[in-house]
Amino acid sequence: MADTRYKSLVDQFAHEIRTGRLIAGTRLPTHRKLAAKHGLALVTATRVYAELQAMGLVSGETGRGTFVRDLSLPLGLGVDYPAQAPEHADLTFNSPLIAGQTELLRSALRQLANSGDLESLLHYQPHAGRAAHRAALAAHLRTRGLQIDASRLLFVDGAQHGLTVTAMALLKPGNVVAVDALTYPGFKLLAESLRLELLPIPASGKGPDMKALAALCERRKVRAIYAMPTMHNPLGWVMSLARRQQLIAIARKHGLLIIEDAAYAFLAEAPPPPLAALAPDITVYVSALSKSIATGLRVGFIAAPESLQPQLERGIRATTWNTAAIMTAIGCRWLEDGTIVALETGKRRDAAARQNMVSEVFTGMRLQRHPCSYYVWIPLHEDFRADQVASNLLRQRIAVSTAEPYATTPSVPHALRLALGSIPPPQLRSALLTVRQAISYD
Repeated sequence: MADTRYKSLVDQFAHEIRTGRLIAGTRLPTHRKLAAKHGLALVTATRVYAELQAMGLVSGETGRGTFVRDLSLPLGLGVDYPAQAPEHADLTFNSPLIAGQTELLRSALRQLANSGDLESLLHYQPHAGRAAHRAALAAHLRTRGLQIDASRLLFVDGAQHGLTVTAMALLKPGNVVAVDALTYPGFKLLAESLRLELLPIPASGKGPDMKALAALCERRKVRAIYAMPTMHNPLGWVMSLARRQQLIAIARKHGLLIIEDAAYAFLAEAPPPPLAALAPDITVYVSALSKSIATGLRVGFIAAPESLQPQLERGIRATTWNTAAIMTAIGCRWLEDGTIVALETGKRRDAAARQNMVSEVFTGMRLQRHPCSYYVWIPLHEDFRADQVASNLLRQRIAVSTAEPYATTPSVPHALRLALGSIPPPQLRSALLTVRQAISYD
C-alpha cells in the first residue's frame, strides 16, 4: 500500500509540474510535512523527492528546501543543450580563436599538399600515432614540465576521446572514481555512460580538500581520482606543489590511478609540475590541441605508464582505430615550427584581456576564476535561483551554464559558469553587462 501511495504521489507531482500548475521556483513542503500530510514514513517522503529530482523536475537545496525547476531550461545546459543560433551570445562553450589563425590553416594545407608524404596520409596510421609525430609531441611536452619518452605517448581525437579511451581501457563498470564536487561535465557524462560511480571531494581554497579525499579513501574502495590540477574547469584554480604532493601520497597509499586532465593547462604561466611529472608511474595525462589551436582540430594525446600502453591502444582501436592523419600532420608541423607556442602566448593575452573585462563589469561581486582563464564562476546571491536566471537570459539571447552539469553532489549550488572565449570582445562586453543586470541585487 505504501509503495502504491509513493508512486501515486510521484506521478501527481510530476503531472502538476509538467502542466504548469506548480510553477518554477515553487517551494515544496518539507519532507516531514509531506510525510505527515499523506501518512507516509519519512524515508518514503524523502524517496518521493529523490525520484522527482532524478526526473529533473525539482532541485534540493541544503538548508533551503526542495524547489520546482524551470523546465524551459535543459537540465544539462552547457553539455546537452543544442548549438546556439548565430544571433545568440553563447557563453556555454569555449572555442577561442585569435587573429591570423585562418591564414595559418590555409598555409598549412598548402604546405601539406606540396609535401612528398601526402599519399601516406590516406592510409591507416599506427594506433598510437607515427613515431616522428610522437617525438615532436614529446619535445613540446618538455616545455610544459613533462619529461617523457615518445614511446609513452598516444594520439587521440581530442581530450574528450582521450578521457574516454582511458576510462574504457583502465576502469570497469561499478568502479569508484573520486572527483571534485564541481568538475568537467564531459567526465560526468563519460562516467554515466560507463557506469562509473563518482564520489565528490569538496573544495578547499585552490584545490580539492586533501583531508576529505583521505577520509573518502578510508571509507570506500576508490579505484581512481580524476583531477585538473592546472587551470581547473570550472573554478580556475592552479594547485600548489605541496597539494599535488599530498594528492600523490594519498594515491600511492590507497593504490589509486590518477587521471590528469590538462586541457586548459597551457593558459597558466609557470605552474608547478604536472602530476604526471611527479608520479609518472601512476598517472595518465590527457590533453589536446583543441583549446590551444582550435576546437575543430581534433588532435589530443595521452601520456601513460608503459605498462598501460597495450590497454590504451586497444581502446583507440575500439573507438576510432587511429587519429585522422591529416589533422595530426598539421598539428605536429605546428608543434615543430613554433606556431603552437605563438598561439598559446596569444591566447593567454586574449584570455587575460577578457578577464579584465569581467573585472570591470562585475566590480564588487564575488567571483571564482584565474586571471588568464577563459571562464568565470559566479556564485549567486541567495535571492536568485540559477535555473530561472539562465532561463531569463536565454530569452534575451544569451546562453549561460548553471552549476547543474558541473556538480557531483546531490545539492547543486546556485551559480553561473560563463565561457568567455567564443564571441568577439564587443559582443562579450554587452553580454556580460546583461548578465550583471540579471543577477544584481544592489
